This record gives sequence, C-alpha cells and structure tokens, in this order.
Amino acid sequence: MSSVNVQRNVFHKVPPRLRGWVLPVLILAVWWAVWWAVVASGASDSPLLVSPLAVWQRGVGQVTSGELWVALSASLWRMAWGFGIGSSVGLAVGALLGWSRWAERLVGPTFHTLKQISLFAWIPMLSMWFGLGDAAKVAFIAMAAFFPVVLNTLEGLRSVPREYLEVGRVYEFSVWQTLRRVVAPAAAPSLFTGIQLSLIYSWLATLGAEYLLASGKGIGNTLIDGREHFWMDLVLFGVVVVGLVGFALNALLAALERRLLAWRDRTVARY
Repeated sequence: MSSVNVQRNVFHKVPPRLRGWVLPVLILAVWWAVWWAVVASGASDSPLLVSPLAVWQRGVGQVTSGELWVALSASLWRMAWGFGIGSSVGLAVGALLGWSRWAERLVGPTFHTLKQISLFAWIPMLSMWFGLGDAAKVAFIAMAAFFPVVLNTLEGLRSVPREYLEVGRVYEFSVWQTLRRVVAPAAAPSLFTGIQLSLIYSWLATLGAEYLLASGKGIGNTLIDGREHFWMDLVLFGVVVVGLVGFALNALLAALERRLLAWRDRTVARY
C-alpha cells in the first residue's frame, strides 16, 4: 500500500467534525518541537521564540485582568458601527445602480473609479477630517464595508433572469411587489455574499484602522503594545484572538444565511 493511501486511510479514521482540528494540532506540535529543540536545549535565547505555554499564560493573564474584554469590546463596537453604516449605504447604492439604468449611467463611472483606489489611501484624508479617534476609524471601516455590498447587490439585481420579471408582469405586480416577491428572492444569495464579504472586510479594516490610527483601546492596539515591548507572546495571542473572532463572525453569518435562505433547499427538493 502506498504512503498516499495510508495517509488517506488515517485521515478518514478521524471523525468528520474533528478533521478541521488536524492541521492546528500539527502546527502546535511542530511549534512545541521547534521551541524545545532551539530554546529549551539552550541553543538560543531569542525573545522571538516563545512556547505555546507562554502564549497560553499571557492569554490567561489578559482574560483574568479584563484587558482582553476591554480591547475586544472596543474593536467590536467600532466594527459594528462601521459595518452597519457601510453595508446599509452599500445596499441602497447597489440597489439604485442595479435597478435604475439612469442612475448607473450617472453614478456608475464615479463609483467604479473610486473602487479602484486602495482603501488605505484614504487614511491621510480621514485623519485630517476626523482626527485619530473613533470617528476616523468608523469611517474607514464603513468604507471597507461599502464596496463589496454595492458590487454584489448590483451583480445580484442584474443577474435576475428576465423570465422572472415577465412572470411579475403577467401577475400585474406593482414595483414594490416585484422587488419583494421576485427580485429580492432571486438576488438574495448574491446579497448575502456581499454582506459576508463586507463583514470580513470590516473586521480586517478594524485592525488596520487601530494599527494605523493608533489611539485608544482595541485588539490592534494590543498588537502594537506587544510589538513595542517585544512581547512576542502577546503578539501571538492577539493574532489568535483576531483569527477566532473572524471565524466566529463568519460562522454566525453563515448560520444566519442558512436559516433565512432555507426556502431554497425546500424549493429545489419539490422538483
């Protein structure tokens, strides 16, 4: 039996729900092994090489002291405001561009030009307008959330089959009925994709805003503190927290999408 087949058999013996833990466990094992071989053996005393235990202890200290909750709540507060503002305006603008050819001709060229500008290019202007406080950070996050929602809303509305609209005309639907009963269900998957991307970009932009507009509390500021004091365990703990929060937000939105769009599976199952 080849080594590839052996690896496949070993992998399939792992329960499906636990297979996602295989790679993290391997990374943790390699990390332990490298730290033990380099640091514990006395070959190096570099502060950049910390053990998983040191990161765990730093995390416990952050939790018990309350510093983690203060930083995390500040970051999530900024992200929630920025995401809410950016995605709401993005839905409105995307719906306008997707539904009105006149609006697309009038606003479309400007929008498609602005979306080519790097998000971080707006930082100097935002800092001049709003300073380095929460207002500038929320504005930056809102911009990050805005563009993916507009693009996916526009794509979703434009991809509605013409036959669906003809059905609405046959039943003499009003404009509102057409939007609610024909266009919105057909475009819903694309809309949720835009919102999901918007949420991911909002979380990433939150960290970028806190890192570049370094004032106040936040997970990004925790990473800055670790860098400035050369606390590698704090930096790695912050990275783990960032990844776990992003994973949780994505899983929450995916569960919401499955619940709200469950009618798609029921509809397909009828045929």
